[in-house]
Amino acid sequence: MGMTDPIADFLTRIRNAQLARQHEVLVPYSKLKYAIAQLLEREGWVIGLATQEHNRWLKVLLKYDQGKPIIANLRRVSTPGRRVYVSRHDLPKVLNGMGMAIISTPKGLMTNNEARKARLGGEVICEIF
Repeated sequence: MGMTDPIADFLTRIRNAQLARQHEVLVPYSKLKYAIAQLLEREGWVIGLATQEHNRWLKVLLKYDQGKPIIANLRRVSTPGRRVYVSRHDLPKVLNGMGMAIISTPKGLMTNNEARKARLGGEVICEIF
């Protein structure tokens, strides 16, 4: 039987690896997970990422500040059973701007701030803070 929510699994693996103070985490590769990881890297939440074994695995290098995880919490917002969509007027502000939300828009994945600038709404994938 296949996995019900691969994105929730991806976020949980990152959260658990950080709590265990691991420096990297391996997750099964998908284009969506890679796009989310690229956003996390670009916004400074993780150090880097790489694909392994001909795009079968995605390695995410985790970031710490003096031994404490940079990511305090990763929360899945839109799930397969309960999709959460927002208009450009209702884009979330995570932790008063200290956190970040990842939004799936018609122009691809972007952060809540990028979606606000592009005046786009979409599906709220997750929140990071």
